[in-house]
Amino acid sequence: MAKRFFDFWLALLGLLVASPVLLAVMFLVWREDRHNPFYIAPRVGRGGKLFRMVKMRSMRIGADRSGVSSTSNDDGRITPVGHFIRRFKIDELTQLWNVLRGDMSFVGPRPQVQSGVDVYTVRERDLLSVRPGITDFASIVFSDEGTILSGSEDPDRDYDHLIRPWKSRLGLTYIATQGLWVDIQLIFLTAVAIISRQTALQGVVRILLAMRADPEMVEVCHRRSPLEPASPPGAEYRPLCHR
Repeated sequence: MAKRFFDFWLALLGLLVASPVLLAVMFLVWREDRHNPFYIAPRVGRGGKLFRMVKMRSMRIGADRSGVSSTSNDDGRITPVGHFIRRFKIDELTQLWNVLRGDMSFVGPRPQVQSGVDVYTVRERDLLSVRPGITDFASIVFSDEGTILSGSEDPDRDYDHLIRPWKSRLGLTYIATQGLWVDIQLIFLTAVAIISRQTALQGVVRILLAMRADPEMVEVCHRRSPLEPASPPGAEYRPLCHR
């Protein structure tokens, strides 16, 4: 109850404060191609229920019909204004509306497309036990997801092998240790990451160490070494393909 109260009022305040920025970016997106500046994205929410997530459109019209879910920085579907939107996470601000509605929370595992949930292990399905969030540990640790996937011949495959295993582990760690103080710290670190990603990563590591989180996962969160293929939580196999 306290989490929902916190989410509602902070989302309302956030929408009021961010409205000038959102209106300006809406106009820029519309002026670029004279199409709807919003993209309504179907996502899987709490309990596996679908909801309509509101995003500021950063891709060309029809980009979602390509069949590719993961996006690299060099993805030709991203518009010029879209690169700016993604760089400063402006597309996430519109999701405050989903928080206000109760579809999402400020902090929680990021919502996934249905095809992503369909391949979840039994353990990963625990990620659907809470409302998805605008940010979480993984949002900070993998804020450079587009860079990781740049140049990939198969972004979805590389996402599944390099990023998904750790995102899922971090999401499950959050669910097991969630609390209002953790949420406040992660919201603050998400803002810090826009200015200094390294400082934000150090903050995430400090929180995880205080939680006595898995040392291997903590080491990955430092992001000092290239990511290696891994298995998602609950899987009995280890993918053999490398980038």
